[in-house]
Amino acid sequence: MSDSRRPILFIAGTAALAATVVLLYMERGGKDGPRPQNTETAGESSPSTTAPAPVPAMQEESSVDTPVDAEAALANAGVGLASADPAALLARIGEALEAGDFEQLGQLIGRQALDEPTRKRLAELAAAQPKLRRPDTVQKVGDIELNQSVRWALLLDGAEAGRDRIFFDLKRSSGKWSVHSLTLPPGPGEPLPGALLADTLGIADAFLQATLRQEFDRAKVFVDASKVSDAKIAGLCILFEDGQYRLHPEKPLRAMFRQPTSAGYLAQVVSADGSEAAEFSLALQQSGPADAWRVADINLDGLLADYARRIAGGDVYFTPLLKNPQGGDTLVLYFDFDEDSLAPRTERQLAIVARILKTDPAKKLTLSGHTDALGTEEYNTQLSARRAQVVKEFLVANGVGEKQILTVARGPSQPRRPNFTESGADDPAGRRVNRRAEIYLDFE
Repeated sequence: MSDSRRPILFIAGTAALAATVVLLYMERGGKDGPRPQNTETAGESSPSTTAPAPVPAMQEESSVDTPVDAEAALANAGVGLASADPAALLARIGEALEAGDFEQLGQLIGRQALDEPTRKRLAELAAAQPKLRRPDTVQKVGDIELNQSVRWALLLDGAEAGRDRIFFDLKRSSGKWSVHSLTLPPGPGEPLPGALLADTLGIADAFLQATLRQEFDRAKVFVDASKVSDAKIAGLCILFEDGQYRLHPEKPLRAMFRQPTSAGYLAQVVSADGSEAAEFSLALQQSGPADAWRVADINLDGLLADYARRIAGGDVYFTPLLKNPQGGDTLVLYFDFDEDSLAPRTERQLAIVARILKTDPAKKLTLSGHTDALGTEEYNTQLSARRAQVVKEFLVANGVGEKQILTVARGPSQPRRPNFTESGADDPAGRRVNRRAEIYLDFE
């Protein structure tokens, strides 16, 4: 190397060394301090660097931000899980909900069912990690379209009726079910979701849930009062309570038909131990395109037959609900031979009637007492009067106004069945259904 190039190299080396010294000085907190973009890196990598003390306000902010993170996780949902077993799919969704696992919830439900309002509400619900009811966590509501779409529900523990279920509408494709939409329960003070009460399945289910709980007032909201009598609603409440029926877990409501302004469902029930299935039908109608759907007819023949077979030993006349010659329906209570006291089952039935009457002091009923043909007519007339009176006293004791009740003693004059056979022999089975009190509900 020539001597003429040495000064140039010396100057270049000196400049590089000076630049390095300046950089080290600045990184170690020199005159201008560390560069802003390296603050976090320096704090994490250098043990000698002291991190800023936590600020309480920032901690509060992070807790407020949790639902936002949940919404973000739900917003990143995929296409949703498809399963051959809808009950298993709902069970997995329930597990993720209880655990507050937002990412898993999104992956199971899928983005098509999670619009922005639903994501927000679901994030709030999941963040609270609600408890699900056990053992009946998953419940089938019924068919929307047979073998094509179905509604299921997750049951929340401790929530009030009408707010204790999350509804999932599932659709079937290639033999597997996936979530198409969901309806979350309203918050405190909010009305029930309109979507559920606008379709036929939602109305039919809401009506049955109310009657299963003996909630007459709520059940009546969902019927056309000009076509379904109060006595029939009360009779269904009594049948459910007395027969200890519950909806069939696999086939609660099956779609029979659907037309522009009418629809029909077959409701299936089982007894308390899960056996002895019975069924009855509901017909719904819509007066016009903008009008609400309402239950317009209830055919209880199948349910009454099962009730008579299991509760009344096969006697089809021993039923709590009859057609009244004046129109509408009549509730019937039965007595033992020569008795004018109420059996525990009769008291349970009357408790339902009392709740109905107390909802409106203007409602009235006519109580008629009846007997079989054994004994003198005078004695039987007195006995029938006592039977009507004991029913009235029970209702009054349970809060019904005396002026709402009219009593009539019929004695043996209006038998439901013959007291004697054609040969003139005594007919105990016929006499049994004649020992009764009838309640005609006249609520017009």
